[in-house]
Amino acid sequence: MNKRIVSIIQELSKPERCIHISGLAEKYTVSERTVRNDLNAINDILKKHGLTVVKLEKGGRIVRDEQFPEILDFIDEKDFYAYKLSKEERKKIASVLLISSLGFITLSEIADYMAVSRATVINDLEEIKSYIKKGNLEVHSHPNKGLRVEGTESDKRVFLVRLLNYNPEMADEDVVRKQIAVEEETRAVLHKILQEQEHVHESFLNDSSFQKIVIYLGIMVSRMQQGEYIEVREKKQNSKYAMAHDVTKYIGQYCHMNITEDETLFLSEILASGRYMKQKDFEKDSVKIQMTVRRFIEAVSEELGINLNRDYDFFENLSNHLDSSLSAAHADFERNPVIEKVAEENQDVRRAVRKHASIIRQHAGRELTETELGYITVHVCAAIERKKNKEIAFHVIVACHAGIGTSYLLQEKLKKHFNFQIIDIVSSHEARSLKKGQADFVISTVPLKECGMEHITVSPLLKDEDYIRIGNMVDRLRENRNLPSRDKGRKKTAKELMGKIAPLIYDRAAGEAQELVREIGRVVTEYFQESSKADDEIYAPCLYQMLVPSRIKLDVECRDWREAVRESARELLTADVIEERYVDAMIRNIEENGPYIVLSKGFALPHEGVDQGTRRLGMSFIRLLRPVEFDAEERDPVEFVCCLSAVDHKTHLKAFFHLVNMLKRDDFKEELRKCRMPEEVTETIRQYEALVMEE
Repeated sequence: MNKRIVSIIQELSKPERCIHISGLAEKYTVSERTVRNDLNAINDILKKHGLTVVKLEKGGRIVRDEQFPEILDFIDEKDFYAYKLSKEERKKIASVLLISSLGFITLSEIADYMAVSRATVINDLEEIKSYIKKGNLEVHSHPNKGLRVEGTESDKRVFLVRLLNYNPEMADEDVVRKQIAVEEETRAVLHKILQEQEHVHESFLNDSSFQKIVIYLGIMVSRMQQGEYIEVREKKQNSKYAMAHDVTKYIGQYCHMNITEDETLFLSEILASGRYMKQKDFEKDSVKIQMTVRRFIEAVSEELGINLNRDYDFFENLSNHLDSSLSAAHADFERNPVIEKVAEENQDVRRAVRKHASIIRQHAGRELTETELGYITVHVCAAIERKKNKEIAFHVIVACHAGIGTSYLLQEKLKKHFNFQIIDIVSSHEARSLKKGQADFVISTVPLKECGMEHITVSPLLKDEDYIRIGNMVDRLRENRNLPSRDKGRKKTAKELMGKIAPLIYDRAAGEAQELVREIGRVVTEYFQESSKADDEIYAPCLYQMLVPSRIKLDVECRDWREAVRESARELLTADVIEERYVDAMIRNIEENGPYIVLSKGFALPHEGVDQGTRRLGMSFIRLLRPVEFDAEERDPVEFVCCLSAVDHKTHLKAFFHLVNMLKRDDFKEELRKCRMPEEVTETIRQYEALVMEE
C-alpha cells in the first residue's frame, strides 16, 4: 500500500465531505485512471474485511458506506508514515541516478538514496542494465569506483525525457524530477519562451508535444549547467531550425549560458519530431484529409444517430489533428491515460470510430493504432458534448494567476469549445471574495482554497484532459441544477460582427476583399478586446463570395472527366490564380488517388497542393451540358465541377464546409440545374449557404 492510497482512505473517511474522482486526481497530481486504480486497491481491502466497497456515480462522485471509516482499523500504523518503492519504481529511479551522475556512483549510494538495502539494488541490477540498454546506453562497472553509464549525451537526454513524459505518475516522481529537472521558476520561463516562439514561427504544438519539449528544455538546461553538452551533430538544418535557434537564443540569455550550435541542431530535431495543431506550412494533402474527415463524420453521425455534420469546430479540429498525426514525419502517438479512460467510458462512440476507421485508413495507407483511435474517439466525444452544451449557456468566471494576455488566451479557448458566457476575468487572489450565485462555476489556472463558489482547476494551455474534466463538470451541473437557457442578452463577439461585415466587403470590393477583411478584422477584435490573433474563420470567404459570376460557366461540353477538370480550371488560369502545371497536377492526382474528389452524386471538387502551381485562393464552377463519368461508382455521372485553388489548410475551409452541407440538401443541385445565368448560380449558392449557416 502506498502513501497516496493511505491518504485517499483518510480523505474518504470524512463522511461529511462530497468527494469526486476529479478532485482527488487534481489534489495528488495524477490522472483519474490512477485514482480509479487506487480505489480498486481500497475496495480489495474492504472486501477482505467484509466491508461495503466504494462506488462511482455518474460525474465521478465517490459513494462510500457509513461504515467506511472502519477500514482505518485494518491499516498498519507504519502505512501512515512509510512508503515502499515497487520494483518498477526502483528500476526507474536507479536508472535516473545512473544516467544523471557525472561520474561513477556506487551501489551503496543508490541504495541509500532509495532507502533500500544494497542487496536489493544488486538483485535489481540486471533489470536496471537491461532497461537502460533500451535507450542505446550501456552500464559499465569498475571494481573500486562503482557504476557509470556510457553513451552519447543525446541518447541520455532522450531516455530521461521518455522517463518523465511517459511515466508522469510514478509514486516518487518528485525524487526523479529533482535529479534531472530545473527549478519551477526556470521551468516557467522555458514554458513562456517556447509558447512565444510558437506564435513567432506560427507552429503550434499539441499539448503532449508541448509538455514533452518543455521537459526536454529543462533537462537541457540542467545538463549544461553540470557541464554536459550535446555531442557534435551533422550540420543539416531542418524546417524547425529557425524556431530552435530562437528558443536557444532566449534560453541562453535568461540562464546566462553559452549554447552551442550542436545544442540548437539537436533541439531542431526534437521540435521536428513533435506534433503540431497548425502550422504556416501548407501540407499537400490537406484538402484530401478534409474530404476524408467529412466522409468519416457523416458515417459516424449516421452510426450514432447524432448529427455532427454541422459542427465546424469538430470538422476543423479533427482535420488539423489528422493533418498532423498522419504525416510520415511523426512518430507513433504516446499513450495517454486520460484518452484511454474516455475511450473506455464511451464504448458506443469507440465502436463507431473503430467501425468507420477504414475511411481514414484508406487515406493513411496503414492501420491505425489503438491510441490513434482513442484520440479520434475523444474528438467525437467532444463534438457530442458541444452539441449538448448548446442547450445551456453557462455563466463562468475565469481566475488566472498569470498576466492579462494568458487570461484572454484561456478565455478564447474556452469560448471556442464551450457555450460559455465569460462574465468576468479575475486574479486568483480576487477569487477568494467570490460568492455563490455570481456565476455557475469558476475555471482557475491555480487551485482555489478559499473560494465560495464551485470551481475547477485547469492548465492555461487547456490540455485534452482539461476539456474532458470541464465537460464532466458541465454534465454534473446540468443534471443537478435546473439552469435556464441564457441565449438572450449574450455578449456579442468580434466573430459575429465580422460575419455581418465580411459579405458586404466581398460584394463591393472583390479584388481587394481578402486583405480588407483581415485589416477590418484586426480593428474589430481590438475593439472587442479579444485575442489579437483572432480566429482565422472570420477572415475566410463564404462560398458565394468565391464563386462570383465571372468564375461560373454553364452548359460546358466535355468529352470525359479530364477535359471537365481542365474546363473547370480555365477561369482560374485566365485570372492568374493558378499556373498551367496546376491543371496537370489535378488530373495526375485523380489518376493516382482515384475519384475521391467526387463529393456527392454528380458533384466533383478537383484540387491539388500549393506546391503544384497555385498562386492565390480561388474557386471556379462549371455545369456540364452532358454529365461525364469519373469512375466514382454510385456518385457518377458528374454534372457539376468546382475547381479549388487553396493557399493554406485554413482559408478555404469555411467555403468547403458550407459546400458539403449544401450538397446534403436534395433540392440544392436541382436549383443549380434551373439556373440560366451565372448570376443566378451565385444567388442560389448565397441563399442555400445562408440556410446551412443558420442550422
